[in-house]
Amino acid sequence: MTTSASPTSPAATTPGLPRRMRAAVLARQGEMTLETLPLPTLDPDQVLVQVAAVGVCGSDVHYYDHGRIGPYVVDHPLVLGHELSGRIVAVGSSVDPERVGRRVAVEPQRPCRKCPQCRAGRYNLCPDIEFYATPPVDGAFAEYVAIQDDFAFDIPDTLSDEAAALIEPLSVGLWACERAGIRPGSRVLIAGAGPIGVITAQAARAFGAAEVYITDVAEDRLAFALGHGATHALNAMTESAEGLDVDAFIDASGAAPAVRAGIRAVAPAGKVILVGLGADDVELPVSFIQNREIWLSGVFRYTNTWPLAIQLLADGKVDLDVLVTGRFALAQAEEALKAGKQPGQLKAVVYPGR
Repeated sequence: MTTSASPTSPAATTPGLPRRMRAAVLARQGEMTLETLPLPTLDPDQVLVQVAAVGVCGSDVHYYDHGRIGPYVVDHPLVLGHELSGRIVAVGSSVDPERVGRRVAVEPQRPCRKCPQCRAGRYNLCPDIEFYATPPVDGAFAEYVAIQDDFAFDIPDTLSDEAAALIEPLSVGLWACERAGIRPGSRVLIAGAGPIGVITAQAARAFGAAEVYITDVAEDRLAFALGHGATHALNAMTESAEGLDVDAFIDASGAAPAVRAGIRAVAPAGKVILVGLGADDVELPVSFIQNREIWLSGVFRYTNTWPLAIQLLADGKVDLDVLVTGRFALAQAEEALKAGKQPGQLKAVVYPGR
């Protein structure tokens, strides 16, 4: 994507800014390096954000472990990380300079704003979208990032850097609940009590769900989910959700058996939303879906969720700070990527300023 004016160096126009920055780079599959890179340049409509906190996402771990996700292949060094917050330290020529100094949560994507999907309001489906830490676009395991001004959202002082960074995964949960049609009184089943599952449970309750069932095979995660959004917990190894007849099933596990079991727990005319990353092809109970007229959809990121997420956090209806179980300096980014495999770990956060 291009703009009418050439990018400018914020270091050249803003006193005190360095010309280079540190970044944790995925050099190749299974290998992270700490490097010094040029400071990002700014288009007229962009702001430069000094990154405060970056959450580690399952997609970051997948790129580190496997070097690809579907068609997206890491074939050159890549900066990972797309769940972030920070402070604006410089602005492009068309941005109000009063924004400098604002604490912000960043929506880490750049749609073209011109294609049929963007014009229809579905900018997450833009075929030319650029998304942080999705090859070939660098992400936020760095001291500074550039983003369009309107995708850097002001946050209240009461919100922690960690919670502001985790608005990104919260947005996934909010979008899933919106797609599932969750409303006051809804009964919901969620598969997977990891970070996305717990966040989605909180989002469902914030949307007014009366009952939120959650399934997993780990008792410690189920216990945590019960204290943070879920109203009922089922161990998928010993308990079946079939027959619950919930209004909506949201899969946050990516596990084929969980998807099939969850579908069989949906009431006639209910909805199934697939969030978790799993196998490209999964066998589904098609006759069950047909006979009950169950509506099934995937979820691809989100649109227009940051304002709602910020309001829910400010009102205390969602708690994201409780998810943070590991804190790492930028030089420890590789350790942070491995943290989720440790018992009791939910969400690792990297602090590029450390």
